[in-house]
Amino acid sequence: MVPVDDRILELFREKGNLNPSAVEKFDVSSANHASRRCSKLAEAGLLERMAPGLYTITEEGLAYLDERLDASTLPDPTDDS
Repeated sequence: MVPVDDRILELFREKGNLNPSAVEKFDVSSANHASRRCSKLAEAGLLERMAPGLYTITEEGLAYLDERLDASTLPDPTDDS
């Protein structure tokens, strides 16, 4: 996890389904960066890709935010390449 991931997940919990461009509008560095992080969070099971470019938070994502899930048990989403 990188520092912005928590903020991205919080946005999905607050706003519902979003695309990376919408995430960027809520103070995440750029749509390109937000797109990469959303993809990585989906690989880790914290977000789900509903359609190309559209994501929603998963039960695992909610559990992580509520501190009921240890991120160290998930695939490592820190590679931002």
